[in-house]
Amino acid sequence: MKASQNEYYITGTGIQFTTGTTYLVKNLFISLAIAIFVIAILMSFLFRSWRMVLVSLLPNLVPLIITAAIMGFAGIPIKPSTILVFSIAFGISVDDTIHFLAKYRMELKTSKWNIKMAVLIALRETGVSMIYTSIILFFGFGIFVASDFGGTQALGLLVATTLFTAMLANLVLLPSLLLSLEKRITTKAFKEPLLELFDEEEDIEFEELKIK
Repeated sequence: MKASQNEYYITGTGIQFTTGTTYLVKNLFISLAIAIFVIAILMSFLFRSWRMVLVSLLPNLVPLIITAAIMGFAGIPIKPSTILVFSIAFGISVDDTIHFLAKYRMELKTSKWNIKMAVLIALRETGVSMIYTSIILFFGFGIFVASDFGGTQALGLLVATTLFTAMLANLVLLPSLLLSLEKRITTKAFKEPLLELFDEEEDIEFEELKIK
């Protein structure tokens, strides 16, 4: 006579919570990868140079790596409240990068393709606004540290730290990469972008905006 085979399933609120957390963390990692991929595509359309795509993404990926290292060193676990740090900080910091590179490209034309002068002018024009916005965001997210909930505290502290690091990367690392690589990244495709950007300080003739 054969013995009956019984199947056992572990249930309970703890299992449901663990399964849900694992699902959320996995999908947040996927969403972060998709965000990086989409921003890379937009950068390629804007600057038409794969080198510029790498240069623009590197200053925004370094802060995420540093934040992940801090989390590992401090023993902060990866959970939905902490994994959100990467998506939020990456989306905010890449805006400063686009602002700087757009100004850099316009200054290249004005300075007759003098890379050093274009970088210095772009840094002078956009650096102050980048510092102001980063400081405001730093203290805005830093106020979450006063919360009694541990997840909110970790979120505020990590986002503030990541944004501060991203500001330094955009102010120091990004100009350094542009000056170090020089003409290797300033290709003809970069000089003639797919999307034409107009300088806010320049007057635009109405006839030039008409569709031909």
